[in-house]
Amino acid sequence: MRLTTKGRYAVTAMLDLALREGSGPISLADISERQGISLSYLEQLFTKLRRAGLVKSTRGPGGGYSLSVPASELPVAKVITAVDEKVDTTRCGGLGNCQDGEPCLTHELWVDLSEQIYEFLNGISLGDLVQRKSVQEVSMRSQQRAGDNAA
Repeated sequence: MRLTTKGRYAVTAMLDLALREGSGPISLADISERQGISLSYLEQLFTKLRRAGLVKSTRGPGGGYSLSVPASELPVAKVITAVDEKVDTTRCGGLGNCQDGEPCLTHELWVDLSEQIYEFLNGISLGDLVQRKSVQEVSMRSQQRAGDNAA
């Protein structure tokens, strides 16, 4: 599967925003500290997320980012595709030229798996993840750790 750190970090950062939905704009520095993602990498990701219309930015003191749509209406698959990631388990990138320019023996199996993964990620929203007790516990822990580091 070709889901790289870019897609994982984008989902993590967007989930961080979703957990703080309604709290006003969140700075990338705060997300960076809580999630252990480099600030410059987050800036690159959020440029793409903003272009895709998933986040909005607020400039100035107290500025930062917030979700453009409610977390409950934002599928994880949309976040991943917004940062140019593909959910693809084929060797050929879905082109069907995996073996001497033709589909390999298992090409359709991997295409089907890719579709199942995409459907799963498209069927779960950031809001669904926010409701999970385990996500809330991890969020509290990372927030406490970030607070401890600031002290």
